[in-house]
Parts: sequence; C-alpha cells; structure tokens
Amino acid sequence: MNRFSIIPCSLRLSSIVSYAELIEFNGRDRLLSQARKLHAHLVTSGIARLTRIAAKLVAFYVECGEVTDAKKVFDEMRKRDISGWVVMIGACARNGYYQESLNIFREMNGEGLKLDAYIVPSVLKASRNLLDQEFGKMMHCVVLKCSFESDGFIVSSLIDMYSKFGEVENARKVFSESSGQDLVVFNAMISGYANNSQADEALNLVGDMKLAGIQPDVITWNALIAGFSHIGDEEKVSEMLEMMCLDGHKPDVVSWTSIISGLVHNFQNAKALDAFKQMLAHGLYPNSATITTLLPACTTLANVKHGKEIHGYSVVSGLEDHGFVRSALLDMYGKCGFISEAMILFHKTTKKTTVTFNSMIFCYANHGLSEKAVELFEQMEATGERLDHLTFTAILTACSHGGLTDLGQKLFLLMQNKYRIEPRLEHYACMVDLLGRAGKVVEAYEMISAMLMEPDLFVWGALLGACRNHGNIELARIAAERLAELEPENSGNRLLLSSLYANAGSWGSVVRMKKMIKKKKLSRVPGSSWVVSGNVFVALVAASAGDAYYLSFSKKRRGCLDPENGRLSKWFHQKQHTNPNTMRNPKRKDKERVERARVHSAVSIAVWQLVNMMTLALASATELLASHCIEMAEQAGADRECVAATEIKSSKRKRENKTTPATVSVIPKLFTSTFRLPKLKSPPSGAI
Repeated sequence: MNRFSIIPCSLRLSSIVSYAELIEFNGRDRLLSQARKLHAHLVTSGIARLTRIAAKLVAFYVECGEVTDAKKVFDEMRKRDISGWVVMIGACARNGYYQESLNIFREMNGEGLKLDAYIVPSVLKASRNLLDQEFGKMMHCVVLKCSFESDGFIVSSLIDMYSKFGEVENARKVFSESSGQDLVVFNAMISGYANNSQADEALNLVGDMKLAGIQPDVITWNALIAGFSHIGDEEKVSEMLEMMCLDGHKPDVVSWTSIISGLVHNFQNAKALDAFKQMLAHGLYPNSATITTLLPACTTLANVKHGKEIHGYSVVSGLEDHGFVRSALLDMYGKCGFISEAMILFHKTTKKTTVTFNSMIFCYANHGLSEKAVELFEQMEATGERLDHLTFTAILTACSHGGLTDLGQKLFLLMQNKYRIEPRLEHYACMVDLLGRAGKVVEAYEMISAMLMEPDLFVWGALLGACRNHGNIELARIAAERLAELEPENSGNRLLLSSLYANAGSWGSVVRMKKMIKKKKLSRVPGSSWVVSGNVFVALVAASAGDAYYLSFSKKRRGCLDPENGRLSKWFHQKQHTNPNTMRNPKRKDKERVERARVHSAVSIAVWQLVNMMTLALASATELLASHCIEMAEQAGADRECVAATEIKSSKRKRENKTTPATVSVIPKLFTSTFRLPKLKSPPSGAI
C-alpha cells in the first residue's frame, strides 16, 4: 500500500517522526510531485515551521536537485541549528552552487555558530572549483585553529584544493604533516600528482603506500592511468593496466574513459575511437563521462559522421538525456557547422540546465547569431536558471561578434553587481575584444591596466588585433612586447606588428622587425583549411613568406596535417612565383604581401572544389567513351576500334599523370585520386 496515498484523505499521521520518515521515503524515490503536496499540507498545518521537519525538507529538495526551493525553506526556518547549515552548505556544493555555498558559510559565521567538521569539506570543494585561493587558504588556517588536521576527509579535501590550484608542493606539505595517512589521503595525493602532469611522482608514492602496508585500490590505479594518459605516455599506460590486473583489479569504465580522455587531449582522435571500440569489445558499457569525453574527438576536425554515430549510440543506450552529454552534442553540432541540428536538439530537451543553455548560447555566438544568443540569455534569466561564469563568457562573446558594445558593457557590470561573479581572464578577453572591435582601443587598454590579475596572452592578443584593425601603433607595440614575454617562441605577434608598421608606411621598423625574427629563428604555425568529400581528405596549407594564396597539400606520412590529430607538425609549400618588379623595390614587395595576405583561404578551397569537379567530370566522360568503344569493338569484331579504345585509355592516364604535380601527395586510405591546384595570380588591390 502506498504510504503517501493516505495523506490527502485524513490527518492520521500526527507524529512528527512519521512525517520525517515520510519525507525521507519520498526523497529516496525522488517523488517530487507527491512531496510537494506533502509540503503544502505541512505548511497549512503549521508543522513545516518545526526545525526538524524543515531540515528534512531541505535535504529532500537537495536530493531532487531543487536547490532553489531548498534555500527558500532554509530561509524560512525560525531556528537554524548547525545540522541545517551542514545540509544547506553541502547541498549547494554538491549541485554546483559554489558561490552560494560560500555565501551561506559567511552568513553562518555572521550568526556566531561554531564551525562543524562536516562543513569544511564542502566549503573547501566550493573554493577549489571557484579557484578562490584566498578563501581556500583562509579555510586552511581555520582548520589548523580548530585542530581538524587529523580528520582524513578534511586532509584529503585540502590536498584536492591545493592540487586544483596547481600548488602541488603545498599539497605535499599537507600530506606529509597529516598524522593519519590512510587510503583516502594517499589516493588524494596520487590524484594531485597525476592531474598536474607528475605521473612519475604518483607512481613513486604508490611504492611508499605499499611500504606503509596500504594496498592500492581501483581508484589508485585509475588515477595513475589518467596521469600517464594525460601526458601521452602510452607505454606506461599499458604497464599500469598490466600491473592493475596483476594486483587483482580489472579495468573498469573509469579506466577506459581516462585512456580515451588522454588520447583526445593529445589529439590522437583515431586512437580514441579505437579505444572506445576496444572498451565495447571487453563487455564494458560507456557512461555519460565516456560519451562526453569522446565527442570532442569528432569536433577537432569537424567529423560530423562519427559524431552522429556516437549520438545514435547515446540514444540507444539512454545517455542522450544526460545534461553533460546533451551539452557535448550541442557543442559538436555547433562547431561542425550544423547549427540547425543543434537548435532542434536544444528545443527537444525537456529539462534544460545551466550547462545546456551555455552550450546553445556558445553555438549562437560562434555562428554570429548574436540576437538569438541574447534572446536565449534573457529566457535563461527569466526561468530562474543559475547563471555562472561560462554563461557570461558565452553572452559576452556573442556581443563581441555582433557589435553589441553597450549591451556587453551592461552585462559585464550585471555579472559583478547582481550575480556576484568575479571577472575571470576570459571575461576580460571578451571585453577587450568587444571594445577593440568598436574602436575603443584606449578604453580597452585602460581596462587591462585596471585588472586585479595578470593579463594572459588572450587578453593581450585581443588588444593587439584591435590595434591592428584601427592602426594604433603605440598600444600595439606595448601588446606585442607583453606577448613576446608570454610566448617568446611565437613569431605571429611580431609579424602582426610588422604588418601594422607596413600599413603606416614605417618600412624601417618592418625591416628591423623581420631581421629580429630571422635572427631569433622564430617559427610560425601556418594557417590551414581542409576539404573532405567522401573519402577524399585534402589540406590546404598557407605558404610561409606572406603569400597566403600559395597552398600545399598535406601528406599524412610526412606529418604535414595528420587527419587523425589535426595538428601541423611539418609542412612544405610549392615554389613561389617571384615578381622581378617587387624584388627591386622592397617597400612595394611588402605592400603587395600585405594586400595578398587578406585573401581568405575559402577562396582557395572554392577553386580546388571547382577544379576537382571539372577533373572528375572529365575522367567520367573519358571512361564512358572508352567503355562505349570497347563495346562497339566487341560487337563488330574490329581490332582497329579496340586499338582506338586502348589509345583513349592511354591518353586518359597520361592526362592524369600530367596533372599530378610532385608536391600533391596521396594520403593512404583517404585519397582516391589527386589533382593539380593551379597557381593563383595576385588578386587586384581591393578585390577582397
């Protein structure tokens, strides 16, 4: 008999203990609609004001993911003891409301309540995910003051926090000074080493762990596998798998997900897909984390075919409705250019979360649909969905791409004043880009000067690009100097400054800049585009000497543009055409290169596609004519016609051989034929 069914009929449940048990029963089964009816009955009867019942209601709403309702119940409690604060702070931390968790903790301190050991791990988790180092270190002082350093869960939380901050040495100090080093503490330190690319140190710690008489468990081995996978050491990963099996533990879904994540992180996308197949062959079924990790492998090279296959698998396995899987699918379709599929998928989502909204706003922003992004942001705000730092990064990106300068500035202030979200580096980069596109370069520089944190290369890069577009040489020089300090081996920023000098007619500065680049032997990653048609994969790589329209075809064996990882490691280009007139006049030569560099790679792709279509049509016509001649020769028995057909085939082969230059290479298993890309003449001034 359903215990809840008797509630609307009578009030026989007068005992507070019975009500508390009934709330717990609904919480275990996630019976949200029925529990709301029970909550309404408790409010009308006045029982909901009791501290114990209110605490149970807070815990219930938290278990159902309704943190907003839990906060409302918590705020209406007359007497809030420490157990209510523990439930509320832990609820916010578990459900991603990290800033709210810290705010409630500050509110608790304001009421003068004594700190409880159960609250500390939740607060440390919130400060870790917010990267709030100041608050986290303050909590460490509080832990020492209250003598909580012997608690294993608090020690492991401190180690996790410092590891997330990148302060592995401080994490090691906490580990060494802890009195009770159990399995949980060891695993936290091993994970800290592994997550900070120090997998060898993690492996050494496993040896110390065994000497202390503590045997590693599955979590220990998975941490080691994740660490070596992240740094791309495949031999060590295989060794860890063997040692794991010898230790009596079988690799589970987490183990394979860590391997796939490491391969995707190191741009080994084909190997990641193979690892996914091996995982299925071993009888293991992927979870939402596996699908979320694998989808970026399809996004790297806009391989929507494999993305749709993974989407189909997630539908069959029932993982499509998971929030992070739905978000990853939206991101994949958006970055592959299928914005309509992303919109359909978003509108079909019944329960839209913060992650889902953020992904769709990013899709609109990246496709230049700024108005739709703003509408979706307003819808998200109206529905009461939680706005986080990624939400504002997405909407500021949309404002930047759409030229919505005033709105972007208002949202930047709204983020700080209303939602209490401290600006991060990505927010400042968006604002600098927003102001730079509007021509407010000086205002953008003033914002950088007023930053409380050190600007990164994205912030200075946005300023340098704005100075390039609006001809501000002084600020461009400052931005280029800062970028040279942050990435000294990249010549792209200096070339951009050189281009700015050329536009201003400062040819002496251009010569000095290029001499300095040549002297330091700085390298530049060439721009590239690619075309995929059926099984044909062609990469178009820009030449190095400023002639962006002279392109090369990549070769997988030579490592120019590997279709598996999409990275340029070694490249080459066709011999450039030199104009004697420009060679006599260096200034004129630089001017022409500046004009030619404005040619977008899409022009080259369109030309290649046109030549490809014409060549395929010619080949098909030749084959059809040859087949017709052979058929006529067989019917008439004329040897002369057979000879003619043979000559036609021979001429076809000669024509194909003649139209295949040496620099056009064949990618194994991907190319079916190769074609000549004709040399493009210099575009007339102002054509693009």
